[in-house]
This record gives sequence, C-alpha cells and structure tokens, in this order.
Amino acid sequence: MTVLFIKNMVCNRCNMVIRNELDKLNLNVRSIKLGEVIIENQLTLEEKLNLSKVLSDLGFELIDDKKSRIIEKIKTIIIDLVHHQDGETKTNLSNLLSKELNLDYNYLSNLFSEVEGTTIEKYFIAQKIEKVKELLVYDELSLSEIAHRLNYSSVAYLSNQFKKVTGLTPSHFKKIRNEKRKPLDEV
Repeated sequence: MTVLFIKNMVCNRCNMVIRNELDKLNLNVRSIKLGEVIIENQLTLEEKLNLSKVLSDLGFELIDDKKSRIIEKIKTIIIDLVHHQDGETKTNLSNLLSKELNLDYNYLSNLFSEVEGTTIEKYFIAQKIEKVKELLVYDELSLSEIAHRLNYSSVAYLSNQFKKVTGLTPSHFKKIRNEKRKPLDEV
C-alpha cells in the first residue's frame, strides 16, 4: 500500500481527474480524497516519477516532506469547511485543525505562517471571501443568507471584511461582476 499526498487537489473534479490518471497508469486506487490518495500496491521509483510528471502536467504536485503535507492538510480542511460544508460546521477553526491533525494549534499556526507567508486566519478569510464572491455571482442568495451560510455574525461584519479584502462592497462587486474570481489553489 502507498499513501500519496497531492498538492492542489481542491475539489471533487480534482479527485475525478486524479482517479482517471491513476487508472490510465494501471494503479489500483483504494481511496481518494482531497489531497490524499491510497494505492493498493507499493509504488516503484519509476512509477512514482512517472506519476509525478503526469500530475505536474495537470497542475498537481506530489508532496514528500512532512511539513508540506501538514500545510496541505490545513488548506484542504479549510477549503472543505468553507466550500463544501455550507455552514453546517460552527466550530472554532483552531480546535478543528488541532483535532483533525492531532497537533498543537500554535505549532500549526507558526508552521503555516513560516511556509506560506500568511496566517491561517488570513487564508481562512481569503477562502471565505472567494466563496462570498461565488455566491454573489450566482445571485441565488441574499447577502443575509450568505452571511448566515458562512457563519458570519452579521451582514455588516461580512460587508466590512469583504471590503477590507477586495476593496469593494459586496453590492458593488455584484454590480460589476466582471472581476474574475480566483481558482481555489491561487487564493
């Protein structure tokens, strides 16, 4: 069995692309989830190098060192929380990360800041603002509903944070709409 950690797996389509490529390489996948793939067999060095090349061509990257794996897991947890939970989880981010990774939050925070050049909190906020942009463009929910879905305490707090990050109010953003959203792996 081989466990692979893959950078830039941020959505279910990424999982499908990775699975498709692994199938093409005749690698038996036991499980696949954001950032992590388990393969039935032990990979040879040649298979691993070949897989690394295929993944790189698609914008993914195999992660080998422990610190990079931890950073990628932090990002995956945050992306899943913001983009796939739809407000279901109302837990403290530091507690969630500590519990999920079984590591002290201070260690995680310092490591993330050191490697990424930003704090976990700023990364979390950036992800939330990208989700707000997405929901504003869809134009299916009111700002109040968006604030509730993303666990903001008020519409005013969401609006202030949105303006601080983007330089625009949510209503102005909604009007211009031509401002491109960022892919999740570029946030």
